[in-house]
Amino acid sequence: MGSSVKLSRRALETEMPVMVQMQELQRGAKNALSLAQGVVYWQPPKQALEKVKELVSEPLISRYGNDEGIPELRAALVKKLRDENNLHKSSVMVTSGANQAFVNLVLTLCDPGDSVVMFAPYYFNAYMSFQMTGITNILVGPGSSDTLHPDADWLERILSENKPAPKLVTVVNPGNPSGTYIPEPLLKRISDLCKNAGSWLVVDNTYEYFMYDGLKHSCVEGNHIVNVFSFSKAYGMMGWRVGYIAYPSEVKDFAEQLLKVQDNIPICASILSQYLALYSLEVGPQWVLDQVKTLEKNREIVLEALSPLGEGSVKGGEGAIYLWAKLPDLDAHDDFDVVRWLANKHGVAVIPGKACGCPSNLRISFGGLTENDCRAAAERLKKGLEELVRDGLRE
Repeated sequence: MGSSVKLSRRALETEMPVMVQMQELQRGAKNALSLAQGVVYWQPPKQALEKVKELVSEPLISRYGNDEGIPELRAALVKKLRDENNLHKSSVMVTSGANQAFVNLVLTLCDPGDSVVMFAPYYFNAYMSFQMTGITNILVGPGSSDTLHPDADWLERILSENKPAPKLVTVVNPGNPSGTYIPEPLLKRISDLCKNAGSWLVVDNTYEYFMYDGLKHSCVEGNHIVNVFSFSKAYGMMGWRVGYIAYPSEVKDFAEQLLKVQDNIPICASILSQYLALYSLEVGPQWVLDQVKTLEKNREIVLEALSPLGEGSVKGGEGAIYLWAKLPDLDAHDDFDVVRWLANKHGVAVIPGKACGCPSNLRISFGGLTENDCRAAAERLKKGLEELVRDGLRE
């Protein structure tokens, strides 16, 4: 017998994406309504879609474009970054979504064996990006028990005690999976700590427009900071796959090294998708803010559905499209058991907290359903949680 062929340890030791597990669960749970996947219910602006229709048969759409993105979109994004995000020294690369942007950055900035920092509850795809690229020393910091904000005191200690200091620190603002917003002074402190330690700071701003209760999103800029953005949620472009990286223009060789990675993964983001992104930008941010405003009612509906868990058990929801809920103590059962039970018995899907580094919690998304469907899903969730609190987990 010949020796058997083997799969890479890097892939085998990377966690299975929780969304793949959830899709499988939902296929088995008939007619389950989803409060699981981080999506929005709207489509891109009609006028942008109409303009794109006219381009489909143009030869340029079927050809490769510049690796870093079509020039018109990149110029529009540089202007957007200045006007909306107060980023004046950043260059832009367009990617196939924010997840690909993050993988580009990990491959450009980190080596296997480097240590990196993220905060729990963390975004599961970012964690997987580290695992998949051979970075096994992932230091997971705590969030504040009151706010879930990254613990900057812990970060200061970790950055000073570890020699060499961790190569990269990453945060999502506002948060996925928590929906918490990192206030500007805290973001600046995290940035300063990274700068002093010689660590990169990567900030995922996918939900920049998703702010509630009068809160305002802010960005930080510096030669050690990279900002990631996405069209997926804001403009309802999940399936079109367009994100972008705003990286420091003054850092020598950054663009060249990033281009090597880009050319080997997508070559370039879909050209048709990039034009839809450009035309959506022309419609402008107010269109997005008007859509986001409709989610305030969804948030209220889902918050009420979580009330059986008791006071203080629900956090987040200041931004993004998520609420974060602490489960009651369930003895031998874990949060994935609860998620399966809610899907199979009560017909509603949510995400288990252990996928985000925080067992015994749930992530609930209120972005993917219209108000009526959200209300129906919330009724199922509330009924399930009432039963869970009253009787425990009974099949």
